[in-house]
Amino acid sequence: MNSKLNSVILLLFLLLSPFLSGQETKRLTLEEVISIAQEQSPDAILAKHRFRASYWQFRTFKAEYLPSLTLSGTLPDYNRIFEKEYDFSTGQESYVEKQTNNSSLTMSLSQNIGLTGGNIYVQSDIRRFDVLGDNGSQQYVSTPVSIGFTQPLFRFNELKWQKQIEPLRYEEASKTYLSNMENVNLRAVQRFFQLVLAQINREIAEMNYSNADTLYRIANGRYNLGTIAEDELLQMELSFLNAGTALNESEINLRDMELRLRSFLGYNENIRLELIVPNAIPQVDVAVDKVLELATANNPEIIALQRQLIESQRDVAQAKTEKGFNANMTVSYGLQGQDRDIPGAYKSPDDQQRIRIGFSVPIVDWGLGRGRYRMAQSSEELVKTQVQQSIIDFEQNIFLDVAQFSLQDDQVRIAAKSDTVAQKMFEVTKQRFLIGKIDVLELNNADTKKDQNRRGYIQALQNYWTYYFNIRQLTLFDFVRNEPLDADFERLVE
Repeated sequence: MNSKLNSVILLLFLLLSPFLSGQETKRLTLEEVISIAQEQSPDAILAKHRFRASYWQFRTFKAEYLPSLTLSGTLPDYNRIFEKEYDFSTGQESYVEKQTNNSSLTMSLSQNIGLTGGNIYVQSDIRRFDVLGDNGSQQYVSTPVSIGFTQPLFRFNELKWQKQIEPLRYEEASKTYLSNMENVNLRAVQRFFQLVLAQINREIAEMNYSNADTLYRIANGRYNLGTIAEDELLQMELSFLNAGTALNESEINLRDMELRLRSFLGYNENIRLELIVPNAIPQVDVAVDKVLELATANNPEIIALQRQLIESQRDVAQAKTEKGFNANMTVSYGLQGQDRDIPGAYKSPDDQQRIRIGFSVPIVDWGLGRGRYRMAQSSEELVKTQVQQSIIDFEQNIFLDVAQFSLQDDQVRIAAKSDTVAQKMFEVTKQRFLIGKIDVLELNNADTKKDQNRRGYIQALQNYWTYYFNIRQLTLFDFVRNEPLDADFERLVE
């Protein structure tokens, strides 16, 4: 009986340890575990920071289409050099030390033009030039206003393609965040039912240990009376010993699963968790056509495929323009004045014009430009093929997932009924064994079925909620509330 005593001592220690160490016990439902996971689990925090990076990338893109006001300057730009000078009176050359200083201040307002890829700007600046030394001098040169326009000709327009790609990329990031949060829900379901099953196994082990103890005592009495054989007594003793081992293992496994869920939820070791088994499931009607429509519109994988297609088209357009004639035109008009002091530099300024066209034409590149263009075309065709196949695979997986989910409510009901029947069958079998109507093998068989069906019911519940959140992740749609999933994205970046 030492094994029995050791098991009881271990069980009492594990049960009393929360009170001895001052731990707090939280009893949580599945909904509460999911809610806590979304708020404070490490996975949820990582999803939030990934979205933040994408958000600021999108904000940077939008800023490129807004006017930018820039103040720039140089103060000082000192230069001390020796320059060669020719003295006409003596006809000799000599090196003379010169010290100069340049200072400038420029205010510029510019605006990118996404349609053409050009840039228009208005700027004003003032510059001061000083010659230092005994015969020093100073001069101010001002440009009160200058208007200019820079336009690429026959060149790749990066802004045009960004206007198509970046909004898609941001939408993809938003949907990816929602999908990642649904993945948090899936992990919460997994961790929840792992601990629930560990709790059930512990309860089963406790019940089996108690039953095995009772039956072993009865078997001892019957053996002493000579109503059962020794092999039946040994069988009951073995069952009792195995029950003690199973009880110890179930307690260790329970602590392991509790630690995993506690870590996932971001709790410390002072929190003990006890879970409430969800006995009810929502009645959800999920049609394949609706799931396919929602997934096509909302799933970040589909949006990513659309983005990849546009990016491949962009690469072809870029390679095509870079293999031929390229030019860049700059046109500007402004006013300019100069004087020894600042007010004078702004009096009666003269006009200033500038027109500049620069170009480049590849004469001999040994097929480099043409090769890049062909490579981009091949990559585009490859992306098209991969996208088409990905969409086919995506749709097939949706059909399978919906079909699997449609079976789960029946599976839960059947598992619940089987659990109830198996429990009743064991009680009946146990009573018949107690009055000597059946042998120990039939009792053990009924006990095994009881435990299997209890675990099967928990597994059926886990499967239901796993498939449900998997459908939610595919569609980003809440079928219980009948509304799309959403988040306060502005609050996420605060």
